[in-house]
Amino acid sequence: MRIWARKGTRPRLPADQRYHNTYLFGAICPKRGTGAALVLPTANTEAMQLHLEEISKQVARKAHAVVLMDRAGWHTTGKLTMPKNITAILLPSKSPELNPVENVWQYMRSNWLSNRVFETYDAIVDAACEAWSNLINQPQTIASIAMRDWAQTGQ
Repeated sequence: MRIWARKGTRPRLPADQRYHNTYLFGAICPKRGTGAALVLPTANTEAMQLHLEEISKQVARKAHAVVLMDRAGWHTTGKLTMPKNITAILLPSKSPELNPVENVWQYMRSNWLSNRVFETYDAIVDAACEAWSNLINQPQTIASIAMRDWAQTGQ
């Protein structure tokens, strides 16, 4: 992430050569200022199915969710079973600017996840969970980051 520094200086930041990952599957509803997420060890079809089921549980009663997705293999596979209260819209390839959740990831990285070294895999999972909890506790931030005029009902 970018940071402020005096011109001509090179700030020192924590760095780590180890490679442990986890994946934060998240979806937000800018109108309600809420979302649903899972932290999972892999990004694959099974993980995406779990995420869709979690989103489905969070959709307001008698409502229907539209989920924007990029064309990752685990989003486009015919092996996914779409819950009845969700419709997926696949975005054009190589167009992350159309997906508001990309702005959410950027916000979370810049505020809670970047420039840190985690001692264990569990610490990575804890940090991801804490970052998501921080975001969910700020509904006005979710709305301001992710609201799009073209996505408003009745507009």
